[in-house]
Amino acid sequence: MAFQAARPLDPLQWLGLPAALCVVGTIVFGIPTKIFGLVHLPEPILPMVPAFAWAVIRPSLLAPLMLLALGLFLDLTWATPTGLWAVSLLVGYGLILWSRKLLTGQSGAVLWIWYGAMTVVVMATGYALTMLNGGTAPSLWAVAWQFLPTVVLYPFAHRLIDRFEDADVRFR
Repeated sequence: MAFQAARPLDPLQWLGLPAALCVVGTIVFGIPTKIFGLVHLPEPILPMVPAFAWAVIRPSLLAPLMLLALGLFLDLTWATPTGLWAVSLLVGYGLILWSRKLLTGQSGAVLWIWYGAMTVVVMATGYALTMLNGGTAPSLWAVAWQFLPTVVLYPFAHRLIDRFEDADVRFR
């Protein structure tokens, strides 16, 4: 394995590009198509990837603002109540930011477990807010169908963490 120097934390690279990819991916997965005429494409919560990675990489004032914008974009795209996904993503981001000292130096498998736990917290927050807003519980099958593809996206978060983890040693 070749030695690769850490890249500087340019906000456009570590915040802007992942956010833009989440927007494009959400639009692509939101296209109403069926696979073999039977199953719709899943709708993973793509901003979970940068939400986890940004909290592990370093604390920042721009990351929560970007998550707020991504959450509001999800609300507009999926026609959910305004602020539902923004609040849910920020709760997950806060959890990982709070426990980030435990996560530094951990293996990819341990981080995947934490990513899964964050996904559970974010989806439980969204589930509870939906119940409070609508007065009825969403389908657990639909929540599971959204949870599974979201958890499978962890390798993208791991790649983002590996790329920028050592860029700013002030926060280690």
